[in-house]
Amino acid sequence: MSSKSAKLVYRPVGLAGGILAGVVSGAVFKQIWKRVSGEDDAPDALQSEYRMREVVLAAAIQGAIFAATKAAIDRAGARGFTKLTGNWPGD
Repeated sequence: MSSKSAKLVYRPVGLAGGILAGVVSGAVFKQIWKRVSGEDDAPDALQSEYRMREVVLAAAIQGAIFAATKAAIDRAGARGFTKLTGNWPGD
């Protein structure tokens, strides 16, 4: 299988991994935010009762958790794909 073919065949796996990463990271962030802030929901950028620092910190934490979760899921998916096909999907 050529690298172009591997990328094409892997595309649905990568898409599913991205969706899974969003779901998992959202749940992880919600639990972390609850423990850190004592509140159920993180502040939204348009909620006036929160200070800028709180809104930006919440967004940064959420983004970091998503990026790490997505990288872990993408990497695991690529490894599984390689075991099944013998081709690394990113090359």
